[in-house]
Amino acid sequence: MVVEPKVKGFMCTTAHPAGCEAAVKAQIEYVKSQPATEGPKKVLVIGSSMGYGLASRIAATYSCGADTIGVIFDKAGKEKRTGTAGWYNTAAFEKFAAADGFYAKSINGDAYSQEIKDETIALIKKDWGKADMVIYSIAAPRRKAPDGVTYRSVLKTVGQSYTNQAIDLMTNEIFEATIEPATEEEIHDTVKVMGGEDWKLWIEALKEADALQDGAKTVAYSYIGPELTHPIYYSGTIGQAKQHLYRTAGEINQEIDGVEAYVSVNKAVVTQSSAAIPIVPLYMSLMLKVMKEKKLHEGCIEQMYRMFHDRLCTGEVVTDENGLIRMDDYEMKPEVQDAIRELWGSVSAENIDKIGDLQSYWQDFYEIFGFRIPGVDYSADVDIQIGIPSLEC
Repeated sequence: MVVEPKVKGFMCTTAHPAGCEAAVKAQIEYVKSQPATEGPKKVLVIGSSMGYGLASRIAATYSCGADTIGVIFDKAGKEKRTGTAGWYNTAAFEKFAAADGFYAKSINGDAYSQEIKDETIALIKKDWGKADMVIYSIAAPRRKAPDGVTYRSVLKTVGQSYTNQAIDLMTNEIFEATIEPATEEEIHDTVKVMGGEDWKLWIEALKEADALQDGAKTVAYSYIGPELTHPIYYSGTIGQAKQHLYRTAGEINQEIDGVEAYVSVNKAVVTQSSAAIPIVPLYMSLMLKVMKEKKLHEGCIEQMYRMFHDRLCTGEVVTDENGLIRMDDYEMKPEVQDAIRELWGSVSAENIDKIGDLQSYWQDFYEIFGFRIPGVDYSADVDIQIGIPSLEC
């Protein structure tokens, strides 16, 4: 069938298999063009089908020469409904990895569940014996915890409401948006979903099963952002969860012998969920403009390659004074943030196209789902019922 993007509000309900494959290939070609990295060889990526998780899997494979197991939570295409972008990304990655002689298998299911943990550990024990790196890259709206309760996260402020300007991405209208404070229950539940509890459960389970090599590293991902967005992120409910994540890294280092745990703070990138957050799309449109003009812009793959090559696999892991790997260093450069603040004070519906970069914002949004990828014929019929090789065995 011919697949077109179906965007409703801030949701895209279709994905293009050929576009996703081309996007994965482009990321692989980027890493192939860079110097190789002496790094891990057996890498588990929990949350490996999109964004930073997918880029981590590609960087580990094509820079370090690693075999990978990826945990995903995606849907295959049906007769009249496309699969998820993550499904097509994973199918493409396995195809390319196999052609290049790399081991790549995937497990599809809820990474929060004990069932998927057990299945993953069994595969590691069977095929590898032990893993030497674990990447934890999950961002989900809800989590069913071991206590049987399903917790839901919210993106709200803590303590008091926050009002600032925002943009309607459909009309380019600039307006004031207010984000209300969370209740104590909402804060608690967000920490249960987005904090470090499940990350630690994974590492404990892997260690107990003797599925981790001595000296194995594990990395979870976070975002801090500029002062402008601190009421939403750093000081908000997500920030509370990330503080828990940072503490969890310390707990893993102290309590689990032979494991080094780190948190990587990454740059802001366009995602489907971020499009619906007041203030953030406007900030990102200005950020994209500034960082591209200063030749500092990076997507997921550039950051994850740089993380492996320049931060994580350099003998001694490169961190800041708080023990965090800072891949947001380009975004947080004073000259970048000063320029964004100056633009923020003058932005309007009339000049947003000039001083911001909404075109790049939307380009990145569509690319997530395999659309607007150069070289792809979107008028052609494509098979939407593509299988993932390792899931068909």
